[in-house]
Amino acid sequence: MDWLSEHAWAVWLGVAAFLGIAELISLDLVLAMLAVGAGGGAITAALGGPVALQIIVAGITAIAMLALVRPSLVARLHQGPDLVLGTKKLVGQRATVTQRMTGLAVGQIKLAGETWSAAPYDEHVAIEVGETVEVFEIRGATAYVHPVPELDS
Repeated sequence: MDWLSEHAWAVWLGVAAFLGIAELISLDLVLAMLAVGAGGGAITAALGGPVALQIIVAGITAIAMLALVRPSLVARLHQGPDLVLGTKKLVGQRATVTQRMTGLAVGQIKLAGETWSAAPYDEHVAIEVGETVEVFEIRGATAYVHPVPELDS
């Protein structure tokens, strides 16, 4: 029993290692925070603190990590590009006009390898065959487009 009291830091490190390995299975970042708390207990034990202080430091450290660090880590891990599905992924793409369109007459465009009915986003604009347009919006099966200005060379 003397060895255990003299080497309490090793027990705390063992607990921290076990929790760290278990975190690799759970991936919730809860066990990792508890492992950091056990690391705090190990440091307290290495500095010669009594067992009660070791437990208190480990508990406070784990609770602080769970309350202060884990939420920001989880938020950072869940960031990423938004998944765009359906017709929303076509907005912003360019297409070629295959049938003339005006504010009063719906035309057609070739968009992502498919033929779409299209209308000008600005109803006062007429768009001729062969022009390049950008898709601003899709409502139902109609793409609302605007001509892309061409640079003269």
